[in-house]
Amino acid sequence: MDIKKRYLHKYIKEFLATRMVFIGGPRQVGKTTLALSFLSPAMVDNPAYLNWDDVQSRTLIRNGELPNSKIILLDEIHKFSKWRNLIKGFYDKRKESQKFIVTGSARLDYYRRGGDSLLGRYRYLRLHPFSIDELKIKNKTDLDYLLQFGGYPEPFTTGSERMLKLWHKERLYRIVNDDIRDLENLRDLSGVEILMESLVDRVGSPLSINALAEDLSVTHSTLEHWVKILEQVYYCYRISPYGAPKIRAVKKEKKLYLWDWSQLEDRGAKFENFVASHLLKYCHFLEDTEGESMELRYLRDKDRREVDFVVLKNKKPIFAVECKTGEKDVSKNILYFKERTQIPIFYQVHLGSKDYLSQSGVRVLPFLKFCDEAMR
Repeated sequence: MDIKKRYLHKYIKEFLATRMVFIGGPRQVGKTTLALSFLSPAMVDNPAYLNWDDVQSRTLIRNGELPNSKIILLDEIHKFSKWRNLIKGFYDKRKESQKFIVTGSARLDYYRRGGDSLLGRYRYLRLHPFSIDELKIKNKTDLDYLLQFGGYPEPFTTGSERMLKLWHKERLYRIVNDDIRDLENLRDLSGVEILMESLVDRVGSPLSINALAEDLSVTHSTLEHWVKILEQVYYCYRISPYGAPKIRAVKKEKKLYLWDWSQLEDRGAKFENFVASHLLKYCHFLEDTEGESMELRYLRDKDRREVDFVVLKNKKPIFAVECKTGEKDVSKNILYFKERTQIPIFYQVHLGSKDYLSQSGVRVLPFLKFCDEAMR
């Protein structure tokens, strides 16, 4: 498995020729390491690397005293309330002589506090954890390793259950006390921490804000606000139901998943989250590099029949995916929705080895093979 060069590297190089490049993604997913690879030397003590969390770098940024380097890397600058105006000024004055890479552990397309839009001045790329395709995984042993230790560089390269647990605790602490504290004016950070723990048990299920708010003794609006914040800092994400005309589809219930599937202990929930993360990465990649309009959704009707995922391209479904950890018969729910929707291809993916096309036209195959065939 090769982890030296990330999948977005060539696109960053291409887009830097004409624009700034913004790199967003979860904390510790490798954004800074990827961005540093464009500096020489590729080290944090390079003068061209300016981190807003560093007092000296912060002073240089606010005073406009940027180093004389062809590429400037600005890290976590979105924590400054007027960051977009500041970067706009840098770019407009220096675009002929300097290139800019901006990284952050929150959605840089969301925290647009103050000033003119930067539209037309940058490309926004979302860096995801390691995946089967990026690592060129070809066997079940390596797949199981990725499923167990997750796709974040530090625990993945360590390969230790003890270090994974320690890393989980540190990461969650820093999300709350570094990322959220710096970006949001919240009084009850302990409530957000409790929410984060509660969401682990709700992965893969429609998330009831009302029920969760009651459990945590907060209002519906407060709980919804907290969940949105956790989405903005890449802790979790939600997907909406797909409403085909001939089914009595649910309309508002969103399913929740985590950016770090290694947090999950239940094997079924972990595998479903694992598949969701691969599909979301596929959608984001096509959006960010090709300009396609992609959506990840799920199928569920009012009688609780469900298929885990539907991928839409330019508002049209291109395939649906049902997850099974074992080599089971084709799901009856797949057959039901196959007759009543215009979804052209249905897959049932699993962690076994069976690969066949059922009499009903449903492809049943290992998830490894699905990644190799369907997400190209």
